[in-house]
Amino acid sequence: MDPRMKNLIEVSVDSIRIHMPTAQHLVILKEKEADRYLPIWIGSFEAQAIATKISGNSLGRPLTHDLMATAFGDLGISVKRIVVTRLADQVFYARLYVKQDGRDLDFDARPSDAIALAVRVECPIFVASEVMETAGIIPEADEMGDDKEKGAPTAIDEERLAVFRDFVNSLDLPELPDEPGSQDKPGRSGRG
Repeated sequence: MDPRMKNLIEVSVDSIRIHMPTAQHLVILKEKEADRYLPIWIGSFEAQAIATKISGNSLGRPLTHDLMATAFGDLGISVKRIVVTRLADQVFYARLYVKQDGRDLDFDARPSDAIALAVRVECPIFVASEVMETAGIIPEADEMGDDKEKGAPTAIDEERLAVFRDFVNSLDLPELPDEPGSQDKPGRSGRG
């Protein structure tokens, strides 16, 4: 295994959420090998850029991240991975790893921009294990619809999860399609 990848956890974009009391956006990353999530506050434009791509909707005109992905492709730059590298003073930091003409390069990036680019070029997204240990959230089994027995012993910090549960319950959670590109049938909005 590449030593640079040793302390990294692969994640995928689970969803984009809106915290209604503040109208702030979050991207929720999910660990691929476990039921652990990493919520990251992001700007509304970046949220739109990520949501547009993962929902399969097109705006007709390219967004900044679309332009960047196209330019990278035309310049022979391949995006190898993005990594959420650290969390300091409640701010997440990321690196964008690319390859051009046999050279490995990496750049400082905001996680939101790096994720918006990653979903366009379909490159892996990683989180440093220390970031996931510090800010990752493991939902309670009964909230995930798990069939585990109620009252079974658990090693989860209940107080920490209660804060996250209260926070998630205050979010306006728009439904995303199960498959990229799938949309409601015309004339059926599904709303009452």
